[in-house]
Amino acid sequence: MNLSFFDQFMSPSLLGIPLILISLLFPALLFPSPSNRWITNRLLTLQLWFMNLITKQLMTPLNKNGHKWALILSSLMILLLTINLLGLLPYTFTPTTQLSMNLALAFPLWLATLLTGLRNQPSVSLGHLLPEGTPTLLIPALILIETTSLLIRPLALGVRLTANLTAGHLLIQLISTATTILLPIMPAVSLLTLIILLLLTILEVAVAMIQAYVFVLLLSLYLQENI
Repeated sequence: MNLSFFDQFMSPSLLGIPLILISLLFPALLFPSPSNRWITNRLLTLQLWFMNLITKQLMTPLNKNGHKWALILSSLMILLLTINLLGLLPYTFTPTTQLSMNLALAFPLWLATLLTGLRNQPSVSLGHLLPEGTPTLLIPALILIETTSLLIRPLALGVRLTANLTAGHLLIQLISTATTILLPIMPAVSLLTLIILLLLTILEVAVAMIQAYVFVLLLSLYLQENI
């Protein structure tokens, strides 16, 4: 029984071929293609407004050098948002519950921001490892602590996204299982758990959106430190 709860996090396969690539590419097919027409439909207008809002929120704290990252960060935000939301549908697979995928997204982008800072302003980037006014005796310890906190950033990004989505999916499955089992035995209690399940689903929709935003926002803050 315990194993079945975690079966939803196993990558689906067909004839031994993993289908996670389809799970990653399918959300992109849901967005309509841009049009050169001046007058478009409501869906394209809503999509354009939403992408402009995301880009504005991410790029406001950055200077002009950071605006080069607008396409990467906005695309990553849309990808994570659609994958997280589609993963809440029944009989679907959520790739962002896999720590390996989240680390594959977090580590290269974090490394790119770090290398950007070391290339453009090495003294400022290295200066973050030692706060100003540090006592001489604490310098070696602080450098070690700051270096560790710097290197653990991509791991924190991946683990945060994985843990929040995994916990939410497990809670939904546990409460839905309890609702089904209690229905013939105690209908009143089953109705109560059903209400809790609906409220939890609404909460998980909010968590899916917030975690996608937090993932990209932290990357933009890391970029802000290095430009």
